[in-house]
Amino acid sequence: MGEITYVRGDATAPRGKGVKVIAHVCNDIGGWGKGFVVALSRRWPEPEAAYRRWHRDRARNDFGLGALQLVRVDRWTWVANMVGQRGIRTGSKGVPVRYEAIDSALAALGGRALELGASVHMPRVGCGLAGGRWERVEPLVTARLVEHGVDVTVYDHE
Repeated sequence: MGEITYVRGDATAPRGKGVKVIAHVCNDIGGWGKGFVVALSRRWPEPEAAYRRWHRDRARNDFGLGALQLVRVDRWTWVANMVGQRGIRTGSKGVPVRYEAIDSALAALGGRALELGASVHMPRVGCGLAGGRWERVEPLVTARLVEHGVDVTVYDHE
């Protein structure tokens, strides 16, 4: 069984040795430009470019709520674009976060992380602009990653 470790720091600079996957939540409308993705794009252009292509070509791929896209950014680091947010605004249907979509994406990520022999690093996914609550997301992270032997580090920005 893996474990969740909480640290203060920058999730775009994951700690530790070996292969690392930086996971974050994206919306389902192709928007990229606020929140954690800004820090990702400052560090690497590849995750944004891949996400925009994935969305643009969505009629011919698996893009949608619950989908996962892994993008390699260097020899030891990947970024997991997880579509877990409906739109970008809170409205009559509540906040944008979709817990069931995050759950599906985390399940796919768990398998891929094990294949890569990777640890997973993330901010409190789905709990920023998406409006989610960590007490609802953490059990998903535990069930889909930790209980399958994937070590997870959650970063609280300093």
